[in-house]
Amino acid sequence: MAVVVASVLAAGGLAPAASARPVSAPVSAPVPATESREHAVPPLTDDRGRALTLRGWNVEDKANRGEAALTAITERHFRDLRGHGFNFARLLVFWDDLEPTRGQYSERYLRRVERILDWARKHRVHVLIDAHQDVFGPAFGHRGIPAWATRTDGLPFTPNPDDWFSEYFQPAVQRAFTHLYEDPDLQRAQAAMWQVLAARFRDHPAVIGYDLINEPMGELREGEDLPTAARRIEAQHLTPMYNRLARAVRAEDRDTWLFVEPTPIVGEGVPTGLGRIEDRRTVYAPHFYNTAMEAGADYDPSAGWIEAYEAAVTAYPARHRMPVVVGEWGPLNNSLPNMGRFYREAVDSLNRYSSGWAGYVWCYGGGYCAVDEQGRFRTNKERTATPYAPAVAGTVRSEAYDADTRSYRLVYRAADRPGMTELSLPPSPRGWRVSVTGPGVVVGGPGKPSRGGWPAVLAWPGAEVVVTVRQAGPHGRTDHP
Repeated sequence: MAVVVASVLAAGGLAPAASARPVSAPVSAPVPATESREHAVPPLTDDRGRALTLRGWNVEDKANRGEAALTAITERHFRDLRGHGFNFARLLVFWDDLEPTRGQYSERYLRRVERILDWARKHRVHVLIDAHQDVFGPAFGHRGIPAWATRTDGLPFTPNPDDWFSEYFQPAVQRAFTHLYEDPDLQRAQAAMWQVLAARFRDHPAVIGYDLINEPMGELREGEDLPTAARRIEAQHLTPMYNRLARAVRAEDRDTWLFVEPTPIVGEGVPTGLGRIEDRRTVYAPHFYNTAMEAGADYDPSAGWIEAYEAAVTAYPARHRMPVVVGEWGPLNNSLPNMGRFYREAVDSLNRYSSGWAGYVWCYGGGYCAVDEQGRFRTNKERTATPYAPAVAGTVRSEAYDADTRSYRLVYRAADRPGMTELSLPPSPRGWRVSVTGPGVVVGGPGKPSRGGWPAVLAWPGAEVVVTVRQAGPHGRTDHP
């Protein structure tokens, strides 16, 4: 074992995180990462064939545009994410900032995206570049698709600032989506925008993937209910759009993961109508929002929403053998009486079938912000910071965290070649104790109590290994702070 440890360390086993780009040849697919993942959703993998877990938050600057675009995002965001044990950020970028005039791409904007990616790399945070839109874009008072790419055929639009999501159902907004999906020149413009991003950032080590469009919507037909319309839009508009954009991106970048979303209607427990995406490096990236909770209601455990969502959201990726990463989730009113239970049950559910998730949103203040101005978790959001394994060098048999005992247990069969299984431990004043049962050894860096430790496990090839992490007692020995 000492020889194996030395050889892996010499080869950079504890170097900055490996690229999450897939290996060029297929690897043996690990079993999904908990015993209850009966839907056989495959895991996300890196270029070493390790099963990845991404946990983190969205990072955004919706307030600034033009010359000030992205200036609200600082290195602090990524330093604090990593310090709390997170390894993932979904970065919102806006087409209207990238290409404010048709055919003219902003070099300033690209440089600012690159600066953000450099901060993420420094702090070992994977970044998903998200082509974000809210209510289509600036033609309707929001951000996303440029005004020059917005066609409404003169249909009406009435703003509703008290319920901005309802604006998606305004006739002008719905017609704008139809033109985006169907007009050949807009199809080419959208593909060209993605080729600019892919060509610029394909080799950046922080980039794990491209989210091709945020929360796409479409035009309802007379007599359709919302679930029927959503499935039709996904089948007839989103599927060909994703295949078209995948071909465009692959002309510039062969390896980076592509993330595809259904309509937000999936949040109502509606199975998607998406068809096959003809790209083997595709991730299914639904969002996890409940209409009642978004309107301010408390979590209702008896409603069965989480169970219905999980059942609806897992069938498509299991059928098409796609990993799942949930791109957004988290209620606005997180301090209501049942929200502690919601966070516990939601995290348990997400971890059953997904390779990760990004909460909404990492910012410093109120509203949806994860932390306050001093960087302290807001009520119940600390429940997102738990021990986990960002990368497992082998086949995961089971994985679970018990919030009551503050203990984490990972069981896996080590791969046939030496590789590091990484652990993430959030900050704890008492520290954490890490133990290994089986032919394995804990190696690598204990952190300071305020920063969180990031140890790793090296196991004998092919061995069955149990890793246990427990919070140390007040007078107990602390292996990893």
